[in-house]
Amino acid sequence: MLKAKHKTGLVFFPAFDWAIDPTHPEREERLLYTQDQVVEDGIFDIEGIEEFKPDPVTDDDVKRIHFCAPDVRSVMTESHFISAGGAKTIGKAVCERKVEKGFALVRPPGHHAMRVVHGARGFCNVNIEAIMIEYLRKTYNIGKVAIVDTDCHHGDGTQDIYWHDPDTLFISIHQDGRTLYPGSGFSNELGGPNAIGKTINIPLPPNTSEEGFIYAIKNIVLPILEDFKPDIIVNSAGQDNHYSDPITNMNFSAQGYADLTSLLNADIAVLEGGYSIEGALPYVNLGIILAMAGMDYGNVKEPDYDLDRIRQTKNVTGQIEKVGETVLGYWENRHLLRDRLPSDKAFLQRTRSIYYDTDSISEQQNEQIRICDDCGGALRIDSSSDIGCHILAVHIPVNACKACKETGYKWYDSAEPGFDRVFLQDRTEDKYLEQKK
Repeated sequence: MLKAKHKTGLVFFPAFDWAIDPTHPEREERLLYTQDQVVEDGIFDIEGIEEFKPDPVTDDDVKRIHFCAPDVRSVMTESHFISAGGAKTIGKAVCERKVEKGFALVRPPGHHAMRVVHGARGFCNVNIEAIMIEYLRKTYNIGKVAIVDTDCHHGDGTQDIYWHDPDTLFISIHQDGRTLYPGSGFSNELGGPNAIGKTINIPLPPNTSEEGFIYAIKNIVLPILEDFKPDIIVNSAGQDNHYSDPITNMNFSAQGYADLTSLLNADIAVLEGGYSIEGALPYVNLGIILAMAGMDYGNVKEPDYDLDRIRQTKNVTGQIEKVGETVLGYWENRHLLRDRLPSDKAFLQRTRSIYYDTDSISEQQNEQIRICDDCGGALRIDSSSDIGCHILAVHIPVNACKACKETGYKWYDSAEPGFDRVFLQDRTEDKYLEQKK
């Protein structure tokens, strides 16, 4: 009987009752073909590979991360609760050492969902990885977390949530934002003033193949992870870098994904994008599962796989090497970047316009962060949307100092008239407060 080197847990949730529309790329068939492949290949007959059933997350799990306008139930369906619950279930199994590795093959996805949620962006309503991570932090006293997002699209939602968190390293490897949604994820996006350098973006040129992705992992990602020394590594395992994906322009393969998974050695993987339903997903997911389990994946290949056909050009290779030099330069000089912040300011502000492409909603944000040497800083977000909801959202981080906690409560208690809702996340006490104006 075959035996897994690393005991590995799997959760499947195809979300039969949720799709943007019956022919949209983000539909239940994304996982049904994979599920059939896994069963036909006898994966669950392998000793050490175990299937878990997802339990839905709670409203409190969501409120630990998100400010939902006007409330949680307005932006989530039952499928969203179960999809996030699949990630939470596999995270619990890993932290309780029921398995060494875990892979949540769930949908709907989540990495475009930001801290404030008025609707769906990039097929994402809530950020399922972040919901899982903050549950694990609260329950199992996990400190430093590294998130490596290998979806073809920049993980702008996850970046937003952890922009000010010095204990979370967010790394996104993606197709250059000048050529693909959401148009962000450039190398100079480094994190907020209290976490500068903890956001790492590696934009790759179109037509990057296995050679380029593996180069980025070996020469950029792994050295940074070694420096950061996280307690846990989470892979946002998007599969839309595949050469057959209909909405991207990359040349990765099932073999490449399996190699990447083996090298990255993440504790938990959570499925994100990937829309070549028959030509890629069954093979890519199978390769990832075998790689996580520490088993031979050499025979996992697409029927039309041809390495020479998808090989990247010398020009692409040169561009990737330049990106690597830039990214490592930022990482190595992150402490100097912090020292360059204005010393005469107690707060920094930024104003943003955010478009929810899936739901056609426009949001305006005015954000204020307290500059702090001791924690991630109190965060204040004034957010309004063109569908009529105006909220004030206050976030107090997990390890907040006394001054930041006092600042957060002052913002919440003294909120001026004009808001439809005023929210407070106090992560020091795992408490969520709300005022209806």
